Amino acid sequence: MKTESRAKQYLAVTLTLALALGLAAPAMAQDDDRETKQTVAMSQQVYEKLTEVQEFMEAEDFVNAQRRLEDLKVNEKLSPYERAQTWNLQAYLSYLQEDYRGALNAYEQVLRQPELPEGLVQSTLKTVAQLQFMTEDYDGSLATIRRLMDIVPEVSAEIVLLEGQIYYQQERYREALGPLNRAVQMYRDKGQDPKENWLLLLHSCYLQLGEYQELLGVLKELIALYPKDQYILTLAGVHSELGDTKKQLALTEVLYESGAIDPKRHATNLANLYLLHNVPYKAAVTLDKEMAADNVEANDRNLRLLSQAWYQAREDEKAIPPLRRAADLSNDGDLYVRLAQSHVNLEEWSEAEGAIRNALRIGGLKRTDQAYILLGMSLMNQTKLTAAKDAFNNAARDERSRRAAQQWVAFVDSEIRRRELMAQELPNEAPRERDALLEALEAESTN
Repeated sequence: MKTESRAKQYLAVTLTLALALGLAAPAMAQDDDRETKQTVAMSQQVYEKLTEVQEFMEAEDFVNAQRRLEDLKVNEKLSPYERAQTWNLQAYLSYLQEDYRGALNAYEQVLRQPELPEGLVQSTLKTVAQLQFMTEDYDGSLATIRRLMDIVPEVSAEIVLLEGQIYYQQERYREALGPLNRAVQMYRDKGQDPKENWLLLLHSCYLQLGEYQELLGVLKELIALYPKDQYILTLAGVHSELGDTKKQLALTEVLYESGAIDPKRHATNLANLYLLHNVPYKAAVTLDKEMAADNVEANDRNLRLLSQAWYQAREDEKAIPPLRRAADLSNDGDLYVRLAQSHVNLEEWSEAEGAIRNALRIGGLKRTDQAYILLGMSLMNQTKLTAAKDAFNNAARDERSRRAAQQWVAFVDSEIRRRELMAQELPNEAPRERDALLEALEAESTN
């Protein structure tokens, strides 16, 4: 669990510092501030025994460390401060052995001692809150934080952040935002950069709440302070959620061209963005390249997308092979209609006829009438006029295509008549006899 791991690292540092402070050289009481100084005084004998315990702990000799601590606990002559430091070491020993309940009980013993220095009380409460958080006692950790806030004029950014973390773990995302933003701002006010994981917590809260506009600011700060390609990709996704797909395209394109994102996961998304923004040629080139590299599967869906990209880019010849493969894979009649349309655009009438007949054979078409129109055009351009007329008549059965189909029928009828007339032979005139012709010429000349 990442949260637990981070908490353990933090606790280790906190406890080590507490021990370093707690086991400082024995304090000497002074007459002018006797009462306060005596509470933090530690005899040389106790100091040496606590130091010995710490050495055993550092050597991971936990058995002897525990024995020395038990000897100290039964010493009734210990001052409250000495007893507090004894329990402080006991807490750390329990923590090192992952006995977190034992560690918490030991810290409670520390806090029960009277007249402790404020610094020791504050550091102990801080550590208890962290340990409770680590053991998922979120309500207990919140209560400890409140207790700490009551005795200090200003808590550290780390404790404010802990409050936000607790709300986050409890899925109280709205409540988490206040302390998380406050902790981040406390760092900024000191001229320090907010920590990456702090900003990521803010990012997660805004994401859970669907507040994408606020999320933009967090992501931009993450990218500025901790530049990672994943953050840029997330920023592209946020722009998509906000409806700004143009910025999404720009960011995704930069990441793709720099090789920063996995084409297996993002190439089709990029192609769709290109198509959305009327850049079909780039969409087609991207898909073609990644299919050739086996980064994009050549299934019927992706082949359709590739064909659509080439088609929109007015590259009909390139649109046909993937469309034919997609149609064959899916046995989808409408794909064969699209294939026929591409052949028609290239005036490949025989191929168009074959594709449209496949479409009609499969059936289930969205617009059967339009399929018959395409069939009629393909047949007519192959001078299969009677079959073309039948196709147009079939299209005319649908009211949506009736008028256009009837016009095509009229055109085919006129073409049939024209061809019939051209096929007729003109009658040969009977040749006049030569003599009759001469007689006529002579009679004309005498008049």
